[in-house]
Amino acid sequence: MMTPVIVFAEGGPEESVTIETELLTALRNSLQQSTNSSFVLTVKESDGNLVAGLTAGCSYGWLLIKTLWVAESYRRQGLARKLMAQAEEKAVGLHCHGVWLDTSSPGAMRFYEGIGYEIFGELRNEEDQLPPSHRRWFMKKRL
Repeated sequence: MMTPVIVFAEGGPEESVTIETELLTALRNSLQQSTNSSFVLTVKESDGNLVAGLTAGCSYGWLLIKTLWVAESYRRQGLARKLMAQAEEKAVGLHCHGVWLDTSSPGAMRFYEGIGYEIFGELRNEEDQLPPSHRRWFMKKRL
């Protein structure tokens, strides 16, 4: 067996997928599992232009909402709410008992509270840390 040459370098999307896949494989081999899957939901215009989307992954009975994005010109039209409802419906189909996410946007935090999410944790920067007073809320919802 060769000794690996260790080089610290920034990776890209391909390495990110490989690392996540390898970690999930290792976890499957060492811990009792439930459904592990990922999915992407999109909203597109008739010409195929992407205007909103959500990425998520299911593990250990919890759905993690990784990203939720709506183009500025399409906000306040219910797309985020519809994407979240569709993700929650898909989570039930994957036998998830809950959904969790995190956000650093106060507006997004209020949006999630409005659709039934509750805060279960918070990270907060101190005044002498950059950016000062930055907060990240961790939120969950039982299905």
